[in-house]
Amino acid sequence: MQVKNVLLTGAGGKIGRAVLPELAKAGYQVRALEYTDGLKVDRLDNVEVVCGDLRDPSLARRLIEGMDVVIHLANVKENKELFLDANVKGTFYLLDACKEAGHIKQYIQAGSDARAGIYYYPQPIPIDENHRHSGYPGYYPLSKVLEEVMCEQYQIMYGMPITILRFSWVHDEDDILAHVTLSEPNLGVPVWKDWAVTAEQKAYFEKGTNAVACLVHPDGSAGKRQIVGIKDVVRSILLAIGNPTAIGEAFNISGPSPFAYDVLAEYVAKKLDLAVVRFEVSEFRDFCIDMSKSRAVLGFDPEYDIFRIVDDALEFRKAGRTRSVCPYPG
Repeated sequence: MQVKNVLLTGAGGKIGRAVLPELAKAGYQVRALEYTDGLKVDRLDNVEVVCGDLRDPSLARRLIEGMDVVIHLANVKENKELFLDANVKGTFYLLDACKEAGHIKQYIQAGSDARAGIYYYPQPIPIDENHRHSGYPGYYPLSKVLEEVMCEQYQIMYGMPITILRFSWVHDEDDILAHVTLSEPNLGVPVWKDWAVTAEQKAYFEKGTNAVACLVHPDGSAGKRQIVGIKDVVRSILLAIGNPTAIGEAFNISGPSPFAYDVLAEYVAKKLDLAVVRFEVSEFRDFCIDMSKSRAVLGFDPEYDIFRIVDDALEFRKAGRTRSVCPYPG
């Protein structure tokens, strides 16, 4: 499949800002959508920046003109007022414009492991691509389920060349340190302060003392989860573009394996010379993402385990870099 021109929505977001320069470097001519009231997009060679809002029904038709591939990353999280118009209708407008135009060779949809419920429901077996849609409560997982169902139906009804990449929680910059330490900014769930019940735990927040959090179950065992590093995410997108074996398929995109919070906490605590504080979180279930299909079909072999993700985060802080604006808590 020959691909020259690529439309990238959500180009100013966490994934978009990382994949955009790699698309340009790979020789693609990129049309990047910059949300009118959102994050700015870098002006690069081979990149045409278009400002607009996917809630505008007429925008999709203009965006896909002359494009070979659509990479749809644009999304709002946990916004009751916007998610239906921005996420669901925005995806519909893009899908329908591609169907009507008939020239798009591949439509890549950013999915999420949130559509499978991950930590919210018991997950007795690894989550593979056949796991039923079962988002945990929230507007973001609901929108990811609805987006995927639309993609599946457009593929069935109209033969649309769709590829779905289901990203786990994506970590960039110093995200993992923002998540696992008690100091600001707080990133993701659990929110450790909400689970501080002992006087010792509460004292860390009252005094503003930093420490490393270790999530444990009521039985005392450490929680386990799977995340993905931004560089692996970018590589997965590049592997999917123009790949005929990816058409009509969904793929889990996650790290090489789950990590345990006690292992993470010990590693970060040693690096930062901090104490470890255990938090019992009754609403968290362990989960594992099955990566066998992505490895076999896409040739995607993730390289960033939890230690490499932490090491990159430490280098980010050591270099004195400033975190990018994050308009959502994760």
